[in-house]
Amino acid sequence: MTSERRRVLLLCGGASDEHEVSLASASNVLDAGGPLADWTVRVLDRTGRMLSPEESRARVATAKDGVPTRFAGPTDTDAAPSLIHGLAEYAPTDFDVIFPILHGPNGEDGTVQGALELFGAPYVGAGVLASAVSMDKILMKDVFAAHGLPQVAYRPYRRTDWHESREEILDELTQWSSTIFVKPANLGSSLGISRANDREELASAMDAAFKYDRRVIVERALQDAREIEVAVLGNEHPMFSMAGEILVEGDGFYDYETKYLSEGATLKVPTNLSDSELADLHELARRAYQAVDGAGLARIDAFLAADGRWHLNEINTMPGFTRRSMYPTLMQTVGVSYEQLIVQLLDLAVARAYANDQTTRTIP
Repeated sequence: MTSERRRVLLLCGGASDEHEVSLASASNVLDAGGPLADWTVRVLDRTGRMLSPEESRARVATAKDGVPTRFAGPTDTDAAPSLIHGLAEYAPTDFDVIFPILHGPNGEDGTVQGALELFGAPYVGAGVLASAVSMDKILMKDVFAAHGLPQVAYRPYRRTDWHESREEILDELTQWSSTIFVKPANLGSSLGISRANDREELASAMDAAFKYDRRVIVERALQDAREIEVAVLGNEHPMFSMAGEILVEGDGFYDYETKYLSEGATLKVPTNLSDSELADLHELARRAYQAVDGAGLARIDAFLAADGRWHLNEINTMPGFTRRSMYPTLMQTVGVSYEQLIVQLLDLAVARAYANDQTTRTIP
């Protein structure tokens, strides 16, 4: 981006249960400094009101030190339509690029991206298709399966099926696997995820997941597998970070509490992989990124099984952006600082808009 194009609109908060995580990410971006210090960076409130620089900082102040202080879902039921009305007023003419740091449904799932496409506004991250496919864990895994990518065994269920055939589903799943992970189909930040080791735990896990979504995905747990992540940056020819590993204390797993609110997990960055293991991971990440038509950025999560085989877990098209989040931490392993990362993402957004001819403005 040239010096004449420094008007950045930051979208944060949003109308999903990951509201608090989004505010934490935005807090870090606003405090980044460096090359961003002279830019005009503003926040569009989820009520659709444009905030002043002072109000913008106050808006994200609930995220103390740039990390979530609690789980706080949205309370404004009119947030999504109000945000769209605000975008319609400001995005097409008042800003050069939009940074939608929105996690979860109504932000990361293609809804806001679709509005930005209609408004002709360059924006950071994946397009409508990649955002929608990657947000829906069931569809995402179906797409990965169609591309021949290795994954853990999984099964989808609907809330209607659960209510009508609860005992039959429990019988089926307890015979299928002794340890199972249950996840809402459309949610991130590890919200609503449970691990079940018996019938009673499984029933509770299913009930909990269905509170977040009408569809859930059930996955067979891999025993003694390592949880590895890699960051992706770029459009047509992306670059990849070194690998990071999630190490959880005791017998826990990487849920929302462990990820954001406690000290129960350690992020080992970079982690120890052989050259061939890292090369295989990068190839798996490249294929996954292309399978969903990713753009801008993504974090690819995978499992390295005890037998040395990789299993793709998921792709996150707008990963957490706090300074302690895995994505910016991973990018530092290849020499990209937090401040440089933001600048490159804004440049990639403008380049993608120009290449796709989706904007009505002249981009130098």
